[in-house]
Amino acid sequence: MKIKKVLSVALSAAMVMGCFGMTASAEEELTWKIGVIGPMTGDYAQYGLGVYQAAVIAADEINAAGGINGYQVEILDAGDDQGDAEQSVNAYNNLLDQGMQLLCGTVTSGACIAVSAEAYGSTFLLTPSATALEAINGADAYQFRMCFTDPMQGTVAAQQIEELGLASSVAILYDSAADYNVGIHDAFVEAAADLSFEIVEDQAYTTDSNTDFSVQLTKIQESGAELVFLPNYYSDNALIFQQAADIGLDVVWFGVDGMDGILEVENFDTSLAEGVMMLCSFSATATDDLTVSFVEAYEAAYDAVPNQFAADGYDVIYSMKAAIEDAGATPDMSNEELAEAVAASMLNITVDKLTGESSWTEDGECTKEPKVYKIVDGAYEIVE
Repeated sequence: MKIKKVLSVALSAAMVMGCFGMTASAEEELTWKIGVIGPMTGDYAQYGLGVYQAAVIAADEINAAGGINGYQVEILDAGDDQGDAEQSVNAYNNLLDQGMQLLCGTVTSGACIAVSAEAYGSTFLLTPSATALEAINGADAYQFRMCFTDPMQGTVAAQQIEELGLASSVAILYDSAADYNVGIHDAFVEAAADLSFEIVEDQAYTTDSNTDFSVQLTKIQESGAELVFLPNYYSDNALIFQQAADIGLDVVWFGVDGMDGILEVENFDTSLAEGVMMLCSFSATATDDLTVSFVEAYEAAYDAVPNQFAADGYDVIYSMKAAIEDAGATPDMSNEELAEAVAASMLNITVDKLTGESSWTEDGECTKEPKVYKIVDGAYEIVE
């Protein structure tokens, strides 16, 4: 019934145009329809909104320059999944109903794991920020990642703590019920076993108990740790910093990409983040022309400072553009045809945008250089 209704509407529209002497050009109406899925509301909205809003900025720039292979880019209405797997699958199917051809998403790992299974073998998927290994299916040639994996972040974090000589004794505080946190934690512990610093305390909490960290922080304080590794999202870390200050815990704090956004947490005393270090691939205070232009456009459009997730979203759209152009693809192709062509071209391209020079392997993984930033006077400074 639904197909008949759509056909009926289309035929009626064509007849009306014919009556007025107009001809419809399917060629002119074709656009690249790109979907974005992520948490647009809820605790992790900074991530999803950043990706979506930056995708719109990238599309506007591309359209102003003539589009992709002569066709304009349309960013569909954002799919809000609140970081939930079931809602993310629903959003994916809703976007398909809107004609989505390529997916920028999903943003968080658990949701992306669910959507990657749904999209298997049928839709090109480039996640800006889902870091769990399982977030993309290596057996599916159509799935790619813009960011680092959890294990890579854990390994590189341990190596950077060693190379920068930040501490000889390290504690960990992490959410043991979240895939993202656990994946980074486990890789960090494994890498640390071959390094000179000692893990003197390894404390966990769960998503259901992420408001009171007093017991864990007290044990960390008693351990004498010089540095605390926090493989958590910024919302948890903001509370951790406040409660650590309340008991006078004085340590070096080191996080990963989930830390990004800490300075924008509502009612958070940003002075508590002074000196915090993190692995991150983007700084809004960088002075290169591209970053300055992007930050100005983002602030003008949304009255907010873009975070790393926004930079990832921006780079996803430009990476899609590069792959589509390399493939010589057009939007009249089926999703499966398009996915096959674009995926093959992802192995040919190198994209140098906001998050650095990126290329991709056959299993969909992104290769780029990780960076360590330190928060100084409310801005990110790269640590050499």
